[in-house]
Order: sequence, then structure tokens, then C-alpha cells
Amino acid sequence: MVSRSWSQYGEVGGGVGRPSFVAEFGLWDDRQAAAAEQVELQLDEVDLVRVVFCDPHGLARSKTVPANVFRSVLRNGMDFSAGPFLFDTGHAVAVDFLADAGVGVGELLGAGDFVLVPDPRTFQVLPRSGPRTAWVLGNEYLRDGTPHPLSARGVLHRVLAEYARHDLSPVIGLEVEWYLTRLTGGPVGNAGNGFGLQGAAPEVEAVNPGYQFNLDSSYDSVADVADPLAAMLMQLGLPLRSFEHESGPGQLETTFNPMSALDAADAMLLLRTQLKQECRRRGYHASFMTLPRLESFDPSGWHLHQSVSSTKTGVNLFAEGDGLQDAISAGGEAYIGGLLSRAREFCLLSVPTVNGYRRLAPEFTLAPTSVDWRFEDRSAMVRVLSGGSSTHVENRIGEPCANPYLAIASQLHAGLEGLLSGVPADRSPHPPLPRSLPEALEAFRASDSAERLLGAPLKSCLAKLKESEAARFDAWSAAEPPESAAGGVTEWEHREYFGAF
Repeated sequence: MVSRSWSQYGEVGGGVGRPSFVAEFGLWDDRQAAAAEQVELQLDEVDLVRVVFCDPHGLARSKTVPANVFRSVLRNGMDFSAGPFLFDTGHAVAVDFLADAGVGVGELLGAGDFVLVPDPRTFQVLPRSGPRTAWVLGNEYLRDGTPHPLSARGVLHRVLAEYARHDLSPVIGLEVEWYLTRLTGGPVGNAGNGFGLQGAAPEVEAVNPGYQFNLDSSYDSVADVADPLAAMLMQLGLPLRSFEHESGPGQLETTFNPMSALDAADAMLLLRTQLKQECRRRGYHASFMTLPRLESFDPSGWHLHQSVSSTKTGVNLFAEGDGLQDAISAGGEAYIGGLLSRAREFCLLSVPTVNGYRRLAPEFTLAPTSVDWRFEDRSAMVRVLSGGSSTHVENRIGEPCANPYLAIASQLHAGLEGLLSGVPADRSPHPPLPRSLPEALEAFRASDSAERLLGAPLKSCLAKLKESEAARFDAWSAAEPPESAAGGVTEWEHREYFGAF
């Protein structure tokens, strides 16, 4: 039987995009073209390839194709449904696709396909048993070859291009907290599940009592799982710096050495996806939800370390003096000023869920509540770590499940505004951080800077997605008795986020 390529006629059914899509629109630079040649040499050693992109919520969406099919996908792109741009976190339709969606993207009408083009520099074989499987991230394009205006990765590309125009390069360090729990069986969670209503969250139990910060024995109690996870991350080529036990029961922190901003965002997506999948294979559950509805659990945060270097000299622009304590350059202080000035209106991009605002509360002393900065102070929103060439800032606002491309891009955008202005960070009080998703949404909607960062279509799309999520939570809250909340976290939040994130 002769197998014929539908790409000869224009693909149907969500397969290969169209012949020579990459070449036709000049979508790769020289480095990507060279990487593609190396990828093609590796495909004989691979059975399957997962073709992945990051949706607006920060979740990896993928299709798995045989290696021989990927040979065409690599240079022709692959058709993907617009569904991930339309559904909120509970799979409720938040963006109308049967009429004008009101976000300025005509191709959303009818939920038509877009084209995902693999970035060959992200191709890697996953270290797992079974069929030899690779993973590759892609960039989203409209069918006419223009960058998709709803692409989160595209936002970060644009911000980095602006840095490059000023001969600057941001450096990012990841520090993320998450929970390891043990699966106990129970139903899979399909009962009652549907469009806008999530089924039961995974049933789990704590792996240790917690609340012995950095205790070696606490780490050792989960080392049978955590050590292989650490080894897996290193096999993936991620620059692992540490695995450590935090406060809550089974709460772990994973940190990485400094990376370029795009590599850091790609790494965050890969980290979360692969940790969740590998834990499930071992009978455990990993969750990046900020505060699960489980007894004695403590909130998790995502602390984003950042600095800026000159591409001409390689010098860290935040460095001041040679090893001076509590010192940062005027440029570094101006960068902080940018972070502070946009903290409230950009908060939605670093804390995008109902649950994330549980952490931004006075009772959690190491989570920020005010918009401020200080040297070596973990209670400030922006903590400055000084030390000559290693001087950098740590923004402690983020929740672990935030979209990595949008969270990183928003902070870099705000920081660059401050850096270019040359205005030092204001020590006077700033408006406080939002205390809820609706409050964050209000500040986001009113932000002209958010539109400059994201573009009008993505800003509108994100607002619709989050409005839908907040409205469903409000409707559930109005119908449920107050005692349904445990430790302030509701059953709705646990069902909505604990499994997916």
C-alpha cells in the first residue's frame, strides 16, 4: 500500500502545516537552520516526537508524531487547533469562536487552525524508558506566516529583541517551590467533569510531616523520588543548582544557575511538565499550585532572579564596586524602579490564578504584600543580593504555575522601562499589590503598558480567560456554605488547579 503525503494538497485533520512553510516565510535564523540539520541526524534514533507549545495559562499543549512524520513537521510546521486560546483553566469557553471574538484575531472564528513551527534548538530526547521519545518546543504563526498575536513565547521574543536593540542581555535565575505528594488511588476525576466544571482532584497523602526547614532527614525521606528527578533534570541539560526541602509537608524547592531569558522560560515549562509526568509514573503527584487544600500545607512561590549585562562588554550593569555589601548601581536601582512602578498592573501575569492570591497575605511573612525593595530582605517584594559582579535582584511576587514566558517578559519589560529612564527606585510608598484575581484584573485592564507589552489581542484574550475563571469561582462561592473552605482554600480551587498545575 502506497502512503501519500497530504501535505501535497494542503493538510487536513490537523497534521503537517504546508510544504516549505519555514523557508517560504524565512522563519529560522542561521542558528536554528544549523540546529535543524543536527536534529535530522538524530531522528533515526527516535521513535516519537512531542511537538509542544505553551498556552496562555502556562500549560504545555502537544501532539505526538512518529519520527518519520516529524521530518516533514520540522520544516513545514504543524497544524494545531485554536482551542487552548479559547478555554479558561476549567475548560469553559471564555473566548467566543462562533462570532467575532472581540480580540482582533480573525483566524479564531470557527476555531480554525494555526501553524506551530518547531524551534530546532529546543529538540531533546527525553530520558525515560519505553519508546524513544523526543520533545521540541514551537513558535505559533498565523496561516499567512505572521507571528501569532496570542503567542506567549512570541511576547518574550519581542521583549528580548528590544533589549538587543540597546546592546543588552537579561540574565535569569529560576527558584521555584512545589509539592510532592503520594497518590492514593481513587477515581480518576472524570465524574462531573466538563466545560467549566472540573472533576475531583487527584487523591493524595503527604509524604512527610514537614516544618523542619532544610532538614536533611526531611529531604532524605523523599530522596528515593527526588534524587532520580534531579538526575532527570540534569539529563535534560538543565543547569540544576539545588534540590532542597522547604517548610510544608513534601514541599521542595528547585533552583537553577543563571540562564538567558528564553532558555529560562523554556526550562520552566520543561521542568514543570516533566516533573509532573515522571512523578505520576512513580505513583506520586507533583503540583505547582500555590496553596493546595491539604492539611498544614504552606504556600509555594516562584522567585525570579534577574540582572542585565552589556552584550558589548559582558559587564553586569547592576554591579557596584568590588564586593561592596548592600550596593547596587544606579542602573540597577532604576531597573528596580521599573519593577515597582508596574508591579500592580502586571501582577496578573505573575499571579494569574484565584488561588495565587492566598499567598499574598500578611500571615505569610515571606510572601510580599507591599511594593518595595530592600537589600537581603526576604519580606520585600524585590530583594537585592549584592556582591560585585554577581549583584542581582530577586522578585518574589510570582506563583509557581504562572506562564513562564509572560511572567519573565513582564518583569523584563518593566525593568527595561526603568533602566532606560535612569530614574532611581522611589522609596516612597507605592500602591499595594492586588489581594484577589478580580482586583488584579482591574489593574491589568487599565494598563496601557500591558497593551504595549502584549499587544491588544493578547491583552484582550487574557482578560476574557481570567474573567471567565473569576466568574465561575464567584458563582461557586455564592452557592457553597462558608465551612466548605479549609484553611481559606476552597474545594473549587483544589479541583481547578491541583491536578492541571
